[in-house]
Amino acid sequence: MILIRSSVLLLAFSACVSQADPLPSPVSRTAYAPIDMDEAILGQLLFYDPILSGNRNIACATCHHPDFATSDGVSLGLGEGGVGLGLERRGDPDNMPTHRIPRNSPALFNLGASEFTVLFHDGRIEVDSTMTSGFRTPLEDDMLGGFASLLSAQTMFPVLSPDEMAGHGGENNVAKAVRQGLITGSNGAWDILSRRVADLPDYAQRFSAVYDHIDTPDDIAFTDISNAIAVFIAHEWRSDTSAFDAYLRDPTVGLPLKAEQGMGLFYGDAGCNVCHSGPFQTDHGFHAMGAPQLGPGKAAAFENNAHDTGRMRVTGDTDDAFAFRTPSLRNVMQTGPWGHAGGHSKIEHFLRDHLDPVAGTARFAQSSTARLDVRLPPLMGNDWREMDDPAARESIVQAAMIRAPRGLDAADIAVLVSFLRTLDDETALNGRLGIPKSVPSGLAVGGVTAD
Repeated sequence: MILIRSSVLLLAFSACVSQADPLPSPVSRTAYAPIDMDEAILGQLLFYDPILSGNRNIACATCHHPDFATSDGVSLGLGEGGVGLGLERRGDPDNMPTHRIPRNSPALFNLGASEFTVLFHDGRIEVDSTMTSGFRTPLEDDMLGGFASLLSAQTMFPVLSPDEMAGHGGENNVAKAVRQGLITGSNGAWDILSRRVADLPDYAQRFSAVYDHIDTPDDIAFTDISNAIAVFIAHEWRSDTSAFDAYLRDPTVGLPLKAEQGMGLFYGDAGCNVCHSGPFQTDHGFHAMGAPQLGPGKAAAFENNAHDTGRMRVTGDTDDAFAFRTPSLRNVMQTGPWGHAGGHSKIEHFLRDHLDPVAGTARFAQSSTARLDVRLPPLMGNDWREMDDPAARESIVQAAMIRAPRGLDAADIAVLVSFLRTLDDETALNGRLGIPKSVPSGLAVGGVTAD
């Protein structure tokens, strides 16, 4: 393996640990639970069916589409009220979104692997054996039991979000229930969605065939819906057959020269693996990296700002300010834009700013040309409130200053990019079951109406 060293001093990431690890072990089959194919097929239909949205116009797949490597191809998406996919998505004039989704849509690769015990950019859901349900979520003690995995529990949040899938105010019965705080129990939001699904004969038959505890449509619960979707995601986007995986299993297969140089830098002097560790290149931790903040932020309803303090919103600990979860790098070259708010549309620019948060944040100051590269579907509003505010920018920078800037030049970044390309996995990117031709509701597959 060829190792290239930067022409300037490389300083350790004090935010994590200073000791670089060796190459990870190959991904084992035991990292994944066995898959029931009938359950996965049921989950596939539900994933692409808009029946789970309040207004029956958006599906899970709308914002996690295989055409965009299980993301949505934009910095910040348009959920409820949007029409179309990717950068072509627009607000429906008759149902205009109130604002953008506050964070970049995360990719779904390997989320069924057992090591993923915390999810979302801020980690607001995680495995926790002290909770009755087995999971810690924003619902706390009201969280139902019956979710078979953390991934299953995760799927229930978007359907409750007014901006993502539920809808607003009184425009549908799901939105009304969410607004009233009726989530669980009879006539709660989950029950309403479950009854919609149960009322469709195709779904009723499939659920009865897949789950032994379901004898009649009335037995179908939202946990069953979530469990099926989770099994589909786990199967469809399992990613462990990349060129890098082949190399880990048999180093004699080799990698392209520049990719091997990049691997040496990634697992050596650059210290990327300090946070991007393990078989899926993530420590599952939270770190303040100085990524630019754009869009509406995550302010509470009573606040008037566009802050997104990340992990601190979950823990309340000021040491977690502006910290976000370390993403897995599987298929990372295909999942841009990058950053919790999707501020970077070019991976080379992201890596440069990632390594030097002071310079990176300054590049997004008012009147910056860097803003022109951001991928945002048109929507009225001020997307740059935070970056226009010098004090807000400084807060983001100061949180990231626990670590020192790295000194990598353009050649170093180029070989790192070559290595990252070896994490692409065509099997996972193409999907195993693919997009169904139709869904039992008869609605537009993926929430997208054909032209």
